[in-house]
Amino acid sequence: MNEYDSNRIYDSLKKIGFIKTDKQDDAYCYILNTCHIRDKAKEKVYHEVGRVKKLYREKKKPIMIVAGCVAQAENQEMLKREPYIDIVIGPQSYHKINQLLKSFTQKKKKEETEFNTIEKFEYFDNIKNTSNKISSFLTIQEGCDKFCHFCVVPFTRGPEYSRPFIKIIKEAEELIKNGVKEITLIGQNVNAYSYKDNSKVYKISDLINELEKISELERIRYTTSHPRDMTDDLIDCYSTSKKLMPFIHLPIQSGSNKILKLMNRKHTVEEYLSIYEKLKKINSSIEFSSDFIISYPGETEENFNETIKLIKKIKFLNSYSFIFSPRPGTKAAGLKLIDDEISKERLTKVQKILFSYQLEMNRSFQNKSIDILVENKMQGQNKLFGRNKYLNSVIFKGDEKNIGKIVKVKIEGCNQNSLFGEIEHKNMRAA
Repeated sequence: MNEYDSNRIYDSLKKIGFIKTDKQDDAYCYILNTCHIRDKAKEKVYHEVGRVKKLYREKKKPIMIVAGCVAQAENQEMLKREPYIDIVIGPQSYHKINQLLKSFTQKKKKEETEFNTIEKFEYFDNIKNTSNKISSFLTIQEGCDKFCHFCVVPFTRGPEYSRPFIKIIKEAEELIKNGVKEITLIGQNVNAYSYKDNSKVYKISDLINELEKISELERIRYTTSHPRDMTDDLIDCYSTSKKLMPFIHLPIQSGSNKILKLMNRKHTVEEYLSIYEKLKKINSSIEFSSDFIISYPGETEENFNETIKLIKKIKFLNSYSFIFSPRPGTKAAGLKLIDDEISKERLTKVQKILFSYQLEMNRSFQNKSIDILVENKMQGQNKLFGRNKYLNSVIFKGDEKNIGKIVKVKIEGCNQNSLFGEIEHKNMRAA
């Protein structure tokens, strides 16, 4: 989401004459787009501001903007804690960034954190998305109504909002004209997408089916989903769509029903497994990734072992796991934390198992030829980078003319994070 937002901010700033620079210490304006999911991310903001201070010690100070969810959550507190910051702007006010910059003076700090979601999207609907990456993100939904007790998103992104169906398709068509071959539909609860136009209610399945018709588009993905919104019409897409990739990021957070209830997740382990089984029945090659919060307040050793049991049953790939991080303003913020050493031991155990499944999957590709969508040339190397249908990183020798094409790559080696191979030129096809 932040990558998509950052690109759209730049599309807007071009309207008032700004251009990107790789020379950070020569920038007239410096924007930090931030995340507030975990406390560590928040503290990184202040470290980064300190780094910029050092860069400009003997130069004219740039306009320092902090954007995103930390800006939304901390707003005035940020301006007090770090006087070097000039402007804080929340994620639902990005449409105001041009005016904030045009009217800025060093004498007056500015803060813009109102929830203007509809106004924001209407503004950006009139500005072309210039992203020309082979694989690009496309926001279809923002915000959250779930109010999980650990999560700050409803307070930083606001309530669930779904963009107009036709506006999303129009932006997708612009991206494809730019050379995009893979689109990942994104939202805080992407599969909760629901847009009513007269008597028709459009769901994410309708978006997938419409994108399927665009011949130049090769692959469709979406993230992040909530189990509660994994409806049958979306599940059916895995039997009807040839472009929807068989890799699903569906966070469960815990394998214990007791903990899921404490988290206010609104689903059970059994309901999650029912979704898993439905999808596997449609296509046995579908794989899952997830998010896991380790040592959520109240988690016993038995509850933790239930999570281990679930992980071993599903064999999740590319999953994220973190020790519980209390976020100010959430219901879980004041709960008693589990001992730090116990938490670290649990996290190590979970990650060891998750990483072993990832390595096992990667090894299963060795000596096989698989389809790779080539995304770019690796910086400073005569090698290409692409991904397979499961989102695995693949690195191989090749010519830049293959960028944007789907090629057959014979996998010759791997590690936990990447596959390595050689292109099979005779089987190459244009995307």
